[in-house]
Amino acid sequence: MIKSMTGFGRGKYEKDGRNYSIDIKSVNHKYSDIGIRMPRILNPFEDKIRKKMAESISRGKIDVFVNFENYSNIGSTIHFNLELAKEYVKGLEELAKETGVEYDIDVMALAKMPEVLKVEEDESEEILGKELMFALEEALKNFVEMREAEGQKLIEDMEKRIAWIEEKVNEIEKYSGTLVQEYMQKLESRVKELMDTKVADENRLAQEIVIFSDKSSIEEELTRLKSHIMQFRNFLKENSPIGKKFDFLIQEMNREINTIGSKANCLEITNRVIEVKTEIENIREQVQNVE
Repeated sequence: MIKSMTGFGRGKYEKDGRNYSIDIKSVNHKYSDIGIRMPRILNPFEDKIRKKMAESISRGKIDVFVNFENYSNIGSTIHFNLELAKEYVKGLEELAKETGVEYDIDVMALAKMPEVLKVEEDESEEILGKELMFALEEALKNFVEMREAEGQKLIEDMEKRIAWIEEKVNEIEKYSGTLVQEYMQKLESRVKELMDTKVADENRLAQEIVIFSDKSSIEEELTRLKSHIMQFRNFLKENSPIGKKFDFLIQEMNREINTIGSKANCLEITNRVIEVKTEIENIREQVQNVE
């Protein structure tokens, strides 16, 4: 199924006082660009998160926000530098004696002294990594589902637009079939009027008509444009990332309709060419959202 490049997903996991929350959001981008923001304690898992994301996403600017609250004893250990604390006490006692200031210090104040108390990460990576992946899988699942839902809306919209374009192309084809005949009649009438004669030079007329037919023929362009329309519909059924192919195909469709507009010497065709160009541009904007 076609996926949109815009989406959002959230996942959570809680266990024994450890709370994980992951938000994933994305916008359009030509390539894949994954940015991850997380607490320092979870940095060892950045590559694992990036690889997991790459399994489900091929294009888009994706931001991953990881929040971690740890109220358990896993993941961090408290260390007290007792020798340093004793030195602080000794130094403060001497300072109080020398200055005559009242000596008054409690344990909480002492613990706030530089380097006395340290919170260090312990070797619980396996537990944290496993729990983090539970939250990531839920967030990624919700994220992909939203992208697919948005992709379905894109499909429905583009199906309507490509059907409308096909209808206009068929109308152009009908008008193109009468171009030569109409030109021949106009040319013959004009020649008779200028030459003041009832009989025009058939050979000369034939030459002019051949030249006009060659210059104004849009059969090849119409054939290619119809082929592009059919290919576009096939792309809508694809399951793999197809955004870049869509973009190229739209360029080709635009090229063909531009050529038709420049070659067709007919107001009815010109009007429809303008309408088709406008609708192709609308599809191009939608295609920019396709992964």
